[in-house]
Amino acid sequence: MGAVVEWKIGDYRQAEEPFYLPVGPEVQLFEAAAAGRLPVMLKGPTGCGKTRFLEYMAHRLRRPLVTVACHEDLTTADLVGRYLLKGDETVWVDGPLATAVKKGAICYLDEVVEARKDTIVVIHPLTDDRRMLPLEKKGEVLEAPDSFMLVVSYNPGYQTILKDLKQSTKQRFIALEFDFPPAGHETAIVQKETGIDAERAAKLVQVAGRMRALKNRGLEEGVSTRLLIYAAVLINRGVDMQEAIITAMIKPVTDDQVIQKSLTEIATTLLAED
Repeated sequence: MGAVVEWKIGDYRQAEEPFYLPVGPEVQLFEAAAAGRLPVMLKGPTGCGKTRFLEYMAHRLRRPLVTVACHEDLTTADLVGRYLLKGDETVWVDGPLATAVKKGAICYLDEVVEARKDTIVVIHPLTDDRRMLPLEKKGEVLEAPDSFMLVVSYNPGYQTILKDLKQSTKQRFIALEFDFPPAGHETAIVQKETGIDAERAAKLVQVAGRMRALKNRGLEEGVSTRLLIYAAVLINRGVDMQEAIITAMIKPVTDDQVIQKSLTEIATTLLAED
């Protein structure tokens, strides 16, 4: 048996519309892809809003969303399904991918590059004109309805020789590029998500921008919008702003104490400015 696979089904009918602030034509492009039954790859750094965008689009398109957190132990059986013993019977249990196909849902493979290469191959028949999912152990083939859509997320910043998508997989998707939002958009997002005032939200965004400029010059990855929201939550709970920045925006992105000190000095300088 494979490792436990983390997945969940979200239903647009049971939740309010997720907040998402478009920064370009991504909404229209995704809608066109959905109408054309095209698979989509969301590319961008960790915490820049890829998952939130997809939750927003699933609600906008009124389709269930099946989300799978990919990892290196994810097997084909984890995705497709397997036979399990229940009492004295052996029963087939659908995996998240088969469930999404049957429901005509959007199936989201989050951080797909983390999955095993032999597992990723199983999605190929769903990404071309066949739009089918073979259930080899059952001797069946599922045909995807028009509403089914396959979406994967991918962080090019983490690609290595060992962890990268093959061209044979990449070229089965259209790609939407994401990055951290412009300062005005990001300030509005932090405000909306936390209720913090505009002045302090803007200051958090300013600090994040200065930190992001150090990517590949001591930092492997820039501070995410998600971490700005965490910092704002701490501030709203009475935590000093500088301490919130250190705890939520500096320490999570680096363990190097020298770099932590430099980033803290940057934050101190920016907070002291009017």
